[in-house]
Amino acid sequence: MKSALAKTILATTAGLLMTGTALAQTATATATTDLNIRSGPGPQFEAIGVIGSGETATVTGCVTDSMWCEIDFNGTVGFAYSDYLTVESQTAGEVVVLTERPPELVGVVEPDTTANSTVTGAAGGAIAGALIGGPVGAAIGAGVGATAGVVVDPPEEAVTYVQSNPVDPIYLEGEVVVGAQVPETVTVQTIPDYEYSYAYINGQPVLVAPDTREIVYIVR
Repeated sequence: MKSALAKTILATTAGLLMTGTALAQTATATATTDLNIRSGPGPQFEAIGVIGSGETATVTGCVTDSMWCEIDFNGTVGFAYSDYLTVESQTAGEVVVLTERPPELVGVVEPDTTANSTVTGAAGGAIAGALIGGPVGAAIGAGVGATAGVVVDPPEEAVTYVQSNPVDPIYLEGEVVVGAQVPETVTVQTIPDYEYSYAYINGQPVLVAPDTREIVYIVR
């Protein structure tokens, strides 16, 4: 009888410890820019939502050897690029970019991206390069959005032109955010009577400053 009771207590204690560990491996992250939530861990997956600059989401885990982490933002569950999320590290005693988190801060997720899983929506096409920069670590010291670069409010005519004249999408490692630079290998298109060019990157039309190659607006 005592042996059975002891086993029950041990099993209950172990369950509580496991629950505590699982809870400890989530974290609250803050977006340093308007950041896409995608249906899977990669730029080819569909954007299913946006975390606004300065808003917070729960990080439930990150993919091994990847910059993509699973998040829950007001009930929308998907994946976000860790370079544009910051978290408070109790170990380091400071705010850090999620990419540079201590390994014990959040758990690991291994998403099932097979056709029968819920992680679907990936477009075809190979990764053709990488986006450069964006509001990463500097935002910690300078304030959220402080490193976002030029932000424009395009006229409706320009947005309509971009949407009415789609081009073949290019997929680049990283995430489309204002301030990120488009590599020279990507051809940008002109917009009549407008100073900015455009391209379709990672499934989304973006406006690009032709001189700096910086993304200045994302058409959502």
